[in-house]
Amino acid sequence: MATSKLVVGCGYLGLRVARAWLENGDDVYALTRSPSRATQLSELGLHAVVGDVTRGESLAELPASATVLYAVGYDGTAEASMREVYVEGLRNVLAALHDDSPRVIYVSSTSVYGQSDGQCVDERSPCVPVTEGGRICLEAEQLLRSDVLGSHCTILRMAGLYGPGRVPRIAALRAGEPIAAPRLGYMNLIHIDDAAAVVLAAERPTASDLYAVTDGHPVQRGDYYTELARLISAPPPRFVEPPADHPAVQRARSSKQVSNRLMLDELGVELMYPSYREGLAAIVAEEGSSQ
Repeated sequence: MATSKLVVGCGYLGLRVARAWLENGDDVYALTRSPSRATQLSELGLHAVVGDVTRGESLAELPASATVLYAVGYDGTAEASMREVYVEGLRNVLAALHDDSPRVIYVSSTSVYGQSDGQCVDERSPCVPVTEGGRICLEAEQLLRSDVLGSHCTILRMAGLYGPGRVPRIAALRAGEPIAAPRLGYMNLIHIDDAAAVVLAAERPTASDLYAVTDGHPVQRGDYYTELARLISAPPPRFVEPPADHPAVQRARSSKQVSNRLMLDELGVELMYPSYREGLAAIVAEEGSSQ
């Protein structure tokens, strides 16, 4: 049965979910702070709503919706801080939604886990984030859980999203440039199409309140880039020690293997790309066919 949906953050992930809902015949609204982006979204068949999550007064016209997806990404060029977007922005949206009591699906991050010794983690593991982003995501999760709407929400801790148009370092590999990051350390990934499928599955009434979303095949950084280089016929990757203040240094302090067992068992999602190997191969093949 068609219902009304609201996507807050209609970007790389949110737009895919919005399109899937449209194809299902749902009435889909998309919040954006950009009038020009609103025009683009309207042309796709979405009901665009102009508003800024960091300005609560701009959210007065949010539509009543059965499901709200909060998938806001951080724009480093914007004036707002990461905390203003992820925490205060969520707080403002929740305040605007209270009378509607929708199901809220919140896109968080596996960066809330800060384990550094390669151990396996899941939804029950302690969260000890070592990055600013991880600490802010955890704060946002706690805000949602404490809210009146937290009793019918699902938090999705997304692993690193990759997919068409978003394969980090591919240009550097093609150019034979070194990668400023440690060779060792686990990466946890999920293809964007599989991530969207998980969001759709999380709507079901029987969904739990928390899932770690990953393909379940953690990979050492060196192995990942070696496979990518092979697929694009580039020289084997070279790794160099990044500067002490480089963001990669802080991210590399966290090395863990995130389990997706609960996601698979409860949501029944059949992954199109069960590991980075299938995902990268499909992206490179598609890129080659479009040239």
